[in-house]
Amino acid sequence: MSEKENTTYGGQAVIEGVMFAGKKSFVTAIRRKDNSIEYFSTKRKESKVAKQLKKIPFIRGIVALVQASANGTKHLNFASEKYDVDPEEDNKVEEKEESKLAMVLGIGVIGVLSFLFGKTIFTLTPVFIAELFSPIVSGKVGQVLLEGLFKLILLLLYIYFLSLTPLIRRLFQYHGAEHKVINAYENGVPLTVEDVQKQSRLHYRCGSSFILFSVLVGIFVYMGVDINPLWWRIVNRLLLLPVVIGVSFEVLQLTNKVRDIPVLKVLGYPGLWLQLLTTKEPDDEQVEVAICSFEKVLETDQAKGGIQVEQVASS
Repeated sequence: MSEKENTTYGGQAVIEGVMFAGKKSFVTAIRRKDNSIEYFSTKRKESKVAKQLKKIPFIRGIVALVQASANGTKHLNFASEKYDVDPEEDNKVEEKEESKLAMVLGIGVIGVLSFLFGKTIFTLTPVFIAELFSPIVSGKVGQVLLEGLFKLILLLLYIYFLSLTPLIRRLFQYHGAEHKVINAYENGVPLTVEDVQKQSRLHYRCGSSFILFSVLVGIFVYMGVDINPLWWRIVNRLLLLPVVIGVSFEVLQLTNKVRDIPVLKVLGYPGLWLQLLTTKEPDDEQVEVAICSFEKVLETDQAKGGIQVEQVASS
C-alpha cells in the first residue's frame, strides 16, 4: 500500500481555524485579524503503553479519545488567544521553557478532565429526568428507552442552541471545511479552494457521529443491568461509561469501513444526519485556512527537522 493509503488523517475545528492530526504532528492554522494565517504545531508523542493499548479493541477508543481531548485543548487554547488579537500586539516576551512545559501539561490535564466531566453530566442528567416519569413508565425497558430519548433530545437541543451564536456557527463552518479537505484528500481531488468546495461537508469518521452512537449504544448496554434502586442506576451508568465509549468507537470505525458498501453504508447515516447540525457550509476563506493546515501536516509528516510556530501571509 502507498503511504496515503496507510495514513488516516483527522482533525477538528477551532476558533477561526482548523487543527489536523498527522503521523508526526498536530497542526492548527488560524486566520488572524490582519488576514494572515498563523500556524501552531506540536509534535505527536505517544508512550509505548498507549501504543499497545490502542491495538486492543474497545480499549483503543478510550485511549484515543482521552489523547484527542488533551491534544485538542492545546490547540483550542492557541486559537482562542490569537484569533481576535492584532499580530502587532502579540506578547514578544519569551517565556522560560519550564513555564511553557507547565502550561502545556496543565492544558492537557484540563482537557481530559473537561471531557470526563462533560461526559458524566451528559450521561447522568437523562437518568434523573427519566426517573421523574417512573410513576408512568416503571419497567426497565421503558425507563432505558426514555433515558436514551431524553439524552438524544438534550444533545440535539444543546447543539441547536449553540449553533445560533455567531461564534459557534463559524466554528461549525470550519468543521465543514475540515471535512471537505479530508474528503478531497481521500478522493484524490486537488487541494484547491474550488475543488475542495465541491466535496461533502459530512464524513463517516466525525466525532459527532461518535457522540450519537454513544447514545444508541448506551441503550443496548444499559438493558443488561438493573435500574433500581436509583443510587445503583447512577453507579452502574458511571461504571459502564468506559464500556459505552469503547463500543461506540468500534461502531464508528465499522461504519467507516463499510461506507462504500451499498447495503451497509446506511449504518453510518444517523451520524451523518447529526453532522447536518454540527457542520455548516464554509466560505472560500475558511476552506483556504483548512487547506493550509492540512498541507502543513503533510509537509511536517515528510520533514525531518523540528516543528515550530510560524506565520505566513494569506494569499
